[in-house]
Amino acid sequence: MSRIGLKILEIPEGVEVKIDGNTVTVKGPKGELTRSFHEDMHIKIEDNVLSVERPSDNKVHRALHGTTRSLIGNMVEGVHQGYEKTLEIQGVGYRALKQGDKVVINAGYSHPVEIEHRDGIEIEVPANTKLIVRGIDKELVGAVAANIRAIRPPEPYKGKGIRYAGEHVRRKEGKTAK
Repeated sequence: MSRIGLKILEIPEGVEVKIDGNTVTVKGPKGELTRSFHEDMHIKIEDNVLSVERPSDNKVHRALHGTTRSLIGNMVEGVHQGYEKTLEIQGVGYRALKQGDKVVINAGYSHPVEIEHRDGIEIEVPANTKLIVRGIDKELVGAVAANIRAIRPPEPYKGKGIRYAGEHVRRKEGKTAK
């Protein structure tokens, strides 16, 4: 039994949900998202409450039930409030700057790494050691933040690199001299 799939989703004020077959379009103050779901899932709206039902207790249907409900919930929250991920840069000489639409990151390589602007994503650089990735699509925000972190993941000896805000990096001891 999918506990997440059984949860009802209340649609907040200012958010409009349209269902066309199994394509869901969510429009809100921050933007609009559209996504197609599996044809077996039954998506219904009654009195500003969205629910997802599955046709059987088949293993595939049970898996799709909770996934469909979560994805629609993420779409509603994204167009209503939006998502953001904060990244911190640590290390001597490691920094980020915004140049027009591009973000340029110096992370200890022989050349600076440039990140191009993507539709639906806004990258803000409030300080030269801090990046904020914002958008309405949770999946896209997470993917862009993961790609930025992958430029120089935090290493365990000195802790240098790009990490998520609040991320704990397990530190290792260096060599011991005899």
